[in-house]
Amino acid sequence: MRNQYEAKRPQWDSQGIQALRRHLGLTQRELAERLGTRQQTISEWETGLYKPRGASATLLSIVAERANFQYQALKKT
Repeated sequence: MRNQYEAKRPQWDSQGIQALRRHLGLTQRELAERLGTRQQTISEWETGLYKPRGASATLLSIVAERANFQYQALKKT
């Protein structure tokens, strides 16, 4: 069964991730700690080296929704 975040989960781009982090007032390290990942991973997402997938993308969407963050991410195709 899909949850509400999976059904509408966008693909996060580097600008959207950085904008969310800044909206939250967090450093890369602080965001990484909240998501349970490494600071290097956040850096790789923000530079566009990699994109968050699966649970990481879902967590970003949940965090964004709870923070009332309005983002214009690319929709999943």
